[in-house]
Amino acid sequence: MTVPAVEPSAPRRRRVARLVSRASASRRTPRAGYGALFRNRDYRLLFSGLAISMTGSWAYSVGLVVYVFDVTHSPGWVAAAAVSRFLTSLVASPFGGLIADRVERVRLMVSLDVLSLAVQGLLAVVAALDGPVLLALVLVALTALAGRAYDPAARAATPAVVGEELLAAANSLQSAVENLALVLGPALGALLILLGPPAVVFAVNAATFGVSALLVSRMVARSRPADITEGGTVGPLKQMAAGFRAFAGSATVVLLASFSILASFVYGTDTVLFVFVSRDLLGTGATGYGYLLAGCGVGGIVMAAFMNRVAAAPRLAPIIVTGMAVYCLPTALMPLVHAPVVATLLQVVRGAGTIIVDVLAITAMQRFVPHDVLARVFGVFFALVLGAISLGALLMPILLGTLGLDGTLLIMGLAIPILSVLAYPWIARLDAAARSDLARIEPRVAILRTFEIFAGAPRGALEALARGAVEESVEPGSVMVAEGAEADDFFILTTGEADVTTAAEMGAVRRLNILTAPDYFGEIGLLEHRPRTATVRATAPCTVLRVRGGDFLSAVTAAPLTPGALGLAQTRLERSHPAARLTLAGTGGGEG
Repeated sequence: MTVPAVEPSAPRRRRVARLVSRASASRRTPRAGYGALFRNRDYRLLFSGLAISMTGSWAYSVGLVVYVFDVTHSPGWVAAAAVSRFLTSLVASPFGGLIADRVERVRLMVSLDVLSLAVQGLLAVVAALDGPVLLALVLVALTALAGRAYDPAARAATPAVVGEELLAAANSLQSAVENLALVLGPALGALLILLGPPAVVFAVNAATFGVSALLVSRMVARSRPADITEGGTVGPLKQMAAGFRAFAGSATVVLLASFSILASFVYGTDTVLFVFVSRDLLGTGATGYGYLLAGCGVGGIVMAAFMNRVAAAPRLAPIIVTGMAVYCLPTALMPLVHAPVVATLLQVVRGAGTIIVDVLAITAMQRFVPHDVLARVFGVFFALVLGAISLGALLMPILLGTLGLDGTLLIMGLAIPILSVLAYPWIARLDAAARSDLARIEPRVAILRTFEIFAGAPRGALEALARGAVEESVEPGSVMVAEGAEADDFFILTTGEADVTTAAEMGAVRRLNILTAPDYFGEIGLLEHRPRTATVRATAPCTVLRVRGGDFLSAVTAAPLTPGALGLAQTRLERSHPAARLTLAGTGGGEG
């Protein structure tokens, strides 16, 4: 008995062609995106929670400095407060990414918000009762510890919430929120200090975490926790090493992240340099330091409105070099500037430059890194960012002591743009290689998107599947899958036809199906952890993509299998084993 193919070949081929055409157009045509983002309820909740808690955290930074100095009158204790926050964040960041890959991300973010609320509430009590400063610093470190898992979880959750086409817009808005919080948060902290003691600031910060927890808890989107222990055989260090390998495994991610980390180094130098610029060049003292930081924040907010269009550009190399130049070159003009307004405007320009490299780096990681290690990759990235900021702050006193203020400003303004220009051929080659890789895998991704079994998979998972597939030519009569053999790979039939048969009584062969490209086979054994249930033999010259079984399972478990995919898999299984039922052993169990 011959069973017809699931879908006629001509309609499916037309659908593949339409998908390839749309994918090519999407790379050329930027999408506005921002309106669509705020029509997304889950994104509104996530965005609002981040905006509120980040503003509270910047206000808390001001209150912490005032509190510690008022109690101790010691710059050393103020430095200790900063170190307790920074070193905790630096050390904990890779571990935070690991946790965010193991735990459902929305639940994790809510739990961390509640933990931060409790810790900041205790800090407010300690400050109000004039408790030990050392206890306060322990609570400060605990707050920083919670944040190190929250940030990777939020970044890793974003692709599932907004989808592939709106990633750049979402990252631009988050960067704008961070810059807005940088402007408004310290102002809020200063206002609260005028109205009451630092304990009030800590209480308000605790309340912002509570509001964030209420908002984020209402999100519908949920991630699927991954067993990154590989059945308990892999320890924490090896789990984190997977994040490092994934970070280094994509040339595009390394390129864009490297420039973002370099920009973070420059920011670290700014945190020291701006103090001397404000005092010695502008004559504005500590107040001018805040104005300069606020100027950078305003520039980032303004540039965020254009980042979705910038990120859609086909060539990123010129954008990267331009972004670094815009961020650094205004610093070289600072020795000539003595007007605070002009200096602040130069910082606005610089803020526009830094958001370019940051958004491109974060979006690249969300697109090209496999979902099951994405939070760990962000943990690695944020640790490197924190390390770069620290290095910049530590080196700045040495440069100032050696070169003086004007010489340091010239070096910081000119050195990195010059290095970027010299490195442009290398940057352009990596950029071209990334574009060539995307062009190579795009037809494969388009085919994968026609299959119901991958309907819930994010684009990043499909790109990873397409990138790792091996193309093979098969002659007519060749057996591609033998009934009873071990299930190791998944196959995508891109051209040709194949018979699906099973052994019947008395040595006879029963035909189950005819596969006409594009189609797939080999999924039942992988999903069920069982031997092959049928034989697939080429009846015409065929081209297939062979995908490793583990890669296939990673893609299909990126999101729950749809009812249509489950139904099709059950139908295929029943053709060879009428009484069998899917158990989905390879997907983590259950029908979800």
